[in-house]
Amino acid sequence: MVDKKEGINRRSFLKVGIASFAAAAATAVPGIMKAGKFQADSLQVWSCGGLAEAFGEANSLYEQRNGIKINYTGAFAAALGKSLIGGAVTEIFAGRVLQLAKTLRSDNKMLYFKPLCFTEYVLVTPRGNPAGIQSVQDLAKPGVKVILPLGASPPGGDAVMGILKKANIDQAVLKNMIEKESCVIKMMPSIIKGEAAASIVERRLTTHTAFAGKVEVISIPEALFPPGPLTFTIGVMKYAKDRVLADDYVNFICSDEAQAIFGRHGFIPASSEKGRTLIEKLGVKDV
Repeated sequence: MVDKKEGINRRSFLKVGIASFAAAAATAVPGIMKAGKFQADSLQVWSCGGLAEAFGEANSLYEQRNGIKINYTGAFAAALGKSLIGGAVTEIFAGRVLQLAKTLRSDNKMLYFKPLCFTEYVLVTPRGNPAGIQSVQDLAKPGVKVILPLGASPPGGDAVMGILKKANIDQAVLKNMIEKESCVIKMMPSIIKGEAAASIVERRLTTHTAFAGKVEVISIPEALFPPGPLTFTIGVMKYAKDRVLADDYVNFICSDEAQAIFGRHGFIPASSEKGRTLIEKLGVKDV
């Protein structure tokens, strides 16, 4: 189940998560080695919804090569974190915000985690950039129509506001905001149609199949990024039925081949030179 709206009720998510884990466990065949390597024939993977397209491609490749069924669930970050801390179970978790992974580790729910990828924020404008937007400061100019996803679930809206505050333009930009959107997927068509001059989104949105090539993309200085939402990690949970399978899957996702998939979907792979720099800068290390 992929919740593309990234807005799922915590209680419903918890019930669905427990039920899906039970179903996945029931399909496993104890004692039978899959492809001479694995005891289980399925693996349950949860991730933040923003990673869904990248995981879909990577999971298909892993399934084809190993004969393993990946039972994948994507949902917005807050629901995932609260559900897992509250008692929901999965075998693999790829989460956003480093502190969440550290909390799961300290609570002994996660066995270990590794850096997965990083997100970055960009300006998007309609094709041709009719308003001549060159930098984030241009959003503060009088009369520039702006749509921002400030109503998006954490950390989405908070991160965008953090960029504006760090650039010292938040109040001026809010005066130019013609719409406060709660969903970036719903917001992007408004930019494409030219209903606003610009917005701030994660680069991953510009690679989305529905939006790729339909907007202009302008970089935002990394110094303006709030550090919290930038990091995605992947870890093996204590509930993994087949530790050999779980470890193999994580190693595959962290391999150069799979990392290239995340790169194509607008993320900074942890295995890249820039990714390694961010690992050190942001302290993305298991403890």
